[in-house]
Amino acid sequence: MASKIFARKSINKLLQEAEGGHSDGHGGHTLKRTLSATNLIMLGIGAIIGTGIFVLTGSAAAQFAGPGLVLSFIIAGIGCAFAGLCYAEFASMIPIAGSAYTYGYATLGELVAWIIGWDLILEYMFGAATVAVGWSGYLVSFLRDLGINIPPMWWNAPGIELVQDPKSQAWLQITDQLTQSYASQGLNIVTLPHATGVFNLVAAGAILLVTVILVIGIQESAKFNNFIVFIKLFVVFAFVLAGGYFIFRNPELAADNWTPFVPENTGEFGHYGWSGILRAAGVIFFAYIGFDAVSTAAQEAKNPQRDMPIGILGSLVICTILYILVSGILTGLVDYRKLNVAEPIALGIEATGYSILTDLIKIGAVAGLGSVMLVLLLGQPRIFYSMSRDGLIPPFFGKIHPRFQTPYVSSILIGVVCAITAGALPIAQLGEMTSIGTLLAFVIVCGGVWYLRVKEPDRPRPFRTPLVPLVPILGIVVCLAMMAGLNIHTWYRLLGWLAIGLVVYFLYSRHHSKLNKNNNLPDAN
Repeated sequence: MASKIFARKSINKLLQEAEGGHSDGHGGHTLKRTLSATNLIMLGIGAIIGTGIFVLTGSAAAQFAGPGLVLSFIIAGIGCAFAGLCYAEFASMIPIAGSAYTYGYATLGELVAWIIGWDLILEYMFGAATVAVGWSGYLVSFLRDLGINIPPMWWNAPGIELVQDPKSQAWLQITDQLTQSYASQGLNIVTLPHATGVFNLVAAGAILLVTVILVIGIQESAKFNNFIVFIKLFVVFAFVLAGGYFIFRNPELAADNWTPFVPENTGEFGHYGWSGILRAAGVIFFAYIGFDAVSTAAQEAKNPQRDMPIGILGSLVICTILYILVSGILTGLVDYRKLNVAEPIALGIEATGYSILTDLIKIGAVAGLGSVMLVLLLGQPRIFYSMSRDGLIPPFFGKIHPRFQTPYVSSILIGVVCAITAGALPIAQLGEMTSIGTLLAFVIVCGGVWYLRVKEPDRPRPFRTPLVPLVPILGIVVCLAMMAGLNIHTWYRLLGWLAIGLVVYFLYSRHHSKLNKNNNLPDAN
């Protein structure tokens, strides 16, 4: 039994498929190699610059780290650098669509591949729900500027208690820290307008709309993605320049908002202090998951052995620098206790008084987050398709629509579940679930590189992760440390999700695995 559940896919056969040695087994052809290193960097930036920078910076600063969020981004960036180096080795060595799922199947065996595939559902589906919640915040804020007010109970999760800020008119989630902030200004929070969330219809509607688009079919090109990336980068640079200039002109405001840089711990692990910085690093790690999208495009890269490491590491470096700048400027512009909103970047630019940029940033965020939502909801059915092709989940998940030529069954199923999730859960819970799922996948990828170096040291590696096993070990340690900093309830949800996955594997997947149905299991070479 052990030999079956840890059976590995043949790397050589995977490489033959990547080079067009035969069809995909479904009468189709291999993917066309059209993406350059620049395309891959832009793809990575396009996927990384999204909810993490436009949304989670605010909630992580307000609830966990304060201005010390800058340090959280540095910690998360270091963890990503180690994981990115490991991803780069795999992507150049096994340039196949499927990312961590394929790497796991080819190196650590079927059970590990199943765990990664099951875990990636958290990354993509909960990730899309998180993006939708952030998207709804920016859209509602933009509509408010146009005089169209959507009642706050219909763009917030059930039970969320809100108060309307008298200055910005934004609806903020009520916390002890926010109450204290108002009290220090001589305001009694009880006297301000209140509301309670019922269901985030705006976020749920966005998911369903994107799902319809994906079922009907959408043809994306590298040029279109590059256009969206430029819009997002323009918005981020506009915020950095405008916010930085305002802070330069008003250093006393920033000094006040940055003091203390690491707020004193409340007595509870993860709420400010250094444990808060660690927890925030785990929460905002969600911001970095986009570089995983680069590895999924390995089979479409012109020269994957050279271009994949450039795409992964290049996009990671650029985005880490931008994240550090944005988080530092944002917490300098606005009291961190007021940043627990769905549109913190818009709130930050409003604090500068540069009203001409406010709507521009909101429009850019709506467009940028919309593209990320599309990419995530596009990616999840592809993973289901790969798993169903391998026999690990029922074949209807890979069923293709006869007219639209899209995996419509899995797209609709994912869309409906994701819409309910986006409408019912607050962004903090969604972000943490996405982060812990991503961190677990990164731990497994780092372990896979180390394992394969020992198991097959002579296999050609166009890109070699430096200092093995040190770099994979550091990647595992840093990612596990960030996982340890997350809420215990997030761990319970992860373990519960993995337990359900193992039940599904041993009751269904193990018996339907196409790899194990072959009497002569392919070797691991």
